[in-house]
Amino acid sequence: MLNNKIPRKSFLTSLSLVTGATLLPSLLRGGIRMPDNQELIKCGPYLQSPRQNQVTIRWITNKPVYSWIKFGESPTQLDQIQHQSTDGLANANTTIQAITIDGLKPGKIYYYQILSKEIIDFKPYKVTYGNTYTSEILTFKTLKAAGDDAEIWILNDIHDRPESFQQILQFHHPDADFIFLNGDMFNWQKDEQQLVDHLISPLVKAAGANIPFILSRGNHETRGAFARDLHAYFNGVDEKYYYSFTHGPMYIIVLDSGEDKADDHPEYAGLVDFDSYREQQKQWLEKELQKKEFKDAKYKIVFSHIPLFYAGTGHGVQHCRQLWAPLLNDAKISVLISGHTHVYGLHPPKAGEHNYPVIIGGGPLDHIRTLIKLKYDKTGLRATTFNDSGTQLDSLLIGA
Repeated sequence: MLNNKIPRKSFLTSLSLVTGATLLPSLLRGGIRMPDNQELIKCGPYLQSPRQNQVTIRWITNKPVYSWIKFGESPTQLDQIQHQSTDGLANANTTIQAITIDGLKPGKIYYYQILSKEIIDFKPYKVTYGNTYTSEILTFKTLKAAGDDAEIWILNDIHDRPESFQQILQFHHPDADFIFLNGDMFNWQKDEQQLVDHLISPLVKAAGANIPFILSRGNHETRGAFARDLHAYFNGVDEKYYYSFTHGPMYIIVLDSGEDKADDHPEYAGLVDFDSYREQQKQWLEKELQKKEFKDAKYKIVFSHIPLFYAGTGHGVQHCRQLWAPLLNDAKISVLISGHTHVYGLHPPKAGEHNYPVIIGGGPLDHIRTLIKLKYDKTGLRATTFNDSGTQLDSLLIGA
């Protein structure tokens, strides 16, 4: 997901000794640095919500903490600081850290450190702090301006095989603007440790901590006891799993196709309601496709984990097709990119059904895994697919 607009207000304050110092919490003033404590950090940092002017930095701690970020345009001058607050209260006494930095410059490298101060005891009128963890200096890069080159890498259907990230990405220089995870990273959601061990840590290790990723929900992300907690760890827009954003000349729409079976299927124990959820998305999509920004975009990209075509006759695919396919056809989208079937396919436009190409990524097993690179440069927008041995399978020049 992208840009979770966590319901909290961000504060950006200069560390200048001349102005703004009085705005900082007292424990941050004076350049105080407590001893590093590696045991505080469980996972991260990992980057979310890439934008031209912002990024969200997340990490998970083993103990309740208060966290902040020091950052700047030089590794020797981390002269700005940001923390997160909600309704006037600084986010604290939690193990899930998420701090959004905005007001940034497009296509710019920034340097940062994460800091987390352990909260040992939180009484009404006295908080007892422990050690502070201070990370090494790391980097992130904001997305480039609209007219510049753009590159997105797309993975799908990893299905709890964390080794796949390294096996797929090892053949590629890590130069993506961000990685889009097009659903089914898991078989089901069990707990936080699964998110750490099977996605966040291995992906960051394989791709690099400086490349953001976006998690789009597949049908397997809706399963398991922890599925309803997934949003706390990954960023979306307005706290939704369907949303839109722009990158370079691309207007990108992400749809949440939900489950692949009918809501009353015994597997779901009466606890899902995806038919009405997809209807809700149809109403949103109708409005989205009328936006001037969408109509003016050179390329119109749609992601849906379950393809609207070439995915069998299950209820989920049929319902998605019935609701969304006519709208997408009328809107003259450039391409639909999906997963789910575990069979790679590049399907050319089919008049009357989908007047645009459909790309379906491969499956989780060796030799059928794929990486799709969506790259825009002076030659146009091209989707190139590689297998897990680094061999190119297809390359499609996408029409504007």
